[in-house]
Amino acid sequence: MCGRYALTISPEELQDLLGLFELEDFPARYNIAPTQPILVVVSGETPEKGSNLPDRRAVLVRWGFTPSWVKDPKEFPLLINARAETAIGKASFRAAMRHRRVLIPASGFYEWHRPSKESGEKSQAYWIKPKHGGIVAFAGLMETWSSADGSEVDTGAILTTAANAAIAPIHDRMPVVIKPEDYTRWLDCKTQEPREVADLMKPVEEDFFEAIPVSDKVNKVANMGEDLQTPVVLEKPPKAPAKKPGDGQLSFF
Repeated sequence: MCGRYALTISPEELQDLLGLFELEDFPARYNIAPTQPILVVVSGETPEKGSNLPDRRAVLVRWGFTPSWVKDPKEFPLLINARAETAIGKASFRAAMRHRRVLIPASGFYEWHRPSKESGEKSQAYWIKPKHGGIVAFAGLMETWSSADGSEVDTGAILTTAANAAIAPIHDRMPVVIKPEDYTRWLDCKTQEPREVADLMKPVEEDFFEAIPVSDKVNKVANMGEDLQTPVVLEKPPKAPAKKPGDGQLSFF
């Protein structure tokens, strides 16, 4: 899963890298957590013929996906992630996969290696970022939930897939990464049906990310400083868990 991430690039750089029409100023965020507002990129209106203006725009949504048909969000699970393998067919995500695919820019994400209780080892947090720097765009889904009184809340989730060989020793899942050359195809919900972008929902190359062990300060939402990404020294690296029967059978989320 992906339960914490960071976005520390400047608004100007982000606007240029993602081809955004406009972007309001925002602070560097080192510990973005569920239920907080997150920045997502959506496909905007088609520009006039001959215009060279960008057609993508950024919006803020609540991190925690709520399907439009939910009556009371308090009685519905907080869906911060959606499994890429099942999102196309699941009732919670089916409509968003068809109509509201988004990009979620990040400087990297945090993940925890949680050893078995029998091992006696402590959990270890990792800061996982693109090996060559810059930002990464996670595949995401967006949905607007309307209450009985007519108020609306835009919500979102990050799509995840099976971890590649580099991340598997830490965790068995990782966010789906959309490459720059595929931004347009992923965001195009008018001509690209879910089955036509399914090939994009796969683990990124093994050498794309680097995992840096960090302290457990990231566990607390109140900790928001740059020091969350300061490396720590490990006594021994994590080992990938042994596969169990049924590992290929993926659940709802």
